[in-house]
Amino acid sequence: MSTRPAWEERPSLPGRLTKGLTLSVIALIVLFPIYIVMLTSLSPAATVNEAGGLVVVPDGFSLAAYRELFSGGVVTRSVLVSLGVTAVGTAVSLVCTVLAAYGLSRPGSVFHRPLLFMILLTFLFTPGMIPSYLLVKSLGLIDSYWSLILPGAISAFNLVVMRAFFMNIPEEVPDSARIDGASEFRILTRIVLPMSKGVTAVVGLFYAVGYWNAFFNAILYINDNAKWPLQLVMRQYVQQGQALTLNGASDTASAGALPPNLAIQMAIVVLALIPVLFIYPFVQKHFTKGVIIGAVKG
Repeated sequence: MSTRPAWEERPSLPGRLTKGLTLSVIALIVLFPIYIVMLTSLSPAATVNEAGGLVVVPDGFSLAAYRELFSGGVVTRSVLVSLGVTAVGTAVSLVCTVLAAYGLSRPGSVFHRPLLFMILLTFLFTPGMIPSYLLVKSLGLIDSYWSLILPGAISAFNLVVMRAFFMNIPEEVPDSARIDGASEFRILTRIVLPMSKGVTAVVGLFYAVGYWNAFFNAILYINDNAKWPLQLVMRQYVQQGQALTLNGASDTASAGALPPNLAIQMAIVVLALIPVLFIYPFVQKHFTKGVIIGAVKG
């Protein structure tokens, strides 16, 4: 009688308990900082002052920090900037990546090998910060929202993954459409893309998270603080501890009416976390089917 490999055997009770305990500890390590940040942002001034810092035990509830953030100050503007850059940037990046990946997945496309070689070369060599800045400056994009989108409009990794997925589609499918007189663009939009919803959703998530979390391009190319994205505002006021101005007035003007500065800082962190935490569960189911299949079989 043949015996099954050890990894195919049912785990023993101690093994299952150890696995459950390990996963519980990892989940606690991940969730506990988020819990502290959210609790501090929702705590009243007396609780934050009594704790002398981050709040661990809840004692009261207050939305004062969020009311101040959304009352028309620099944070409100930065949220709108980040939402606009993320939406437009994700759309631009998806369109460019899909078109480039589909063209490079067709063996007979024009300049197929040289273009693919140039794209793969970017995995090894990057242009550098100074040449990138000089290029953006020569294009007149300094202090423009496009400077936050165009320099990273196409990710070579995402393009290669999507190209691998397109190459995995049976050649008979587009060939039958060509026989019926369909153009390449029609084949892409009516046949290939509907079959690639998984990889498109995952790549779109990668781009959206990248644009939402990006702040370094804003440091380089944006001099007007009215155009700062949320992540740069968070870096300036949370990490570096600069005083946050709300509604165009300094903190000292109405210190008694404002919530603690720490609560406001933690509220900014929560605002930066919410979109990713909200979107990820809806796209997570596509990860295995979308990216992994395309990457392995490509």
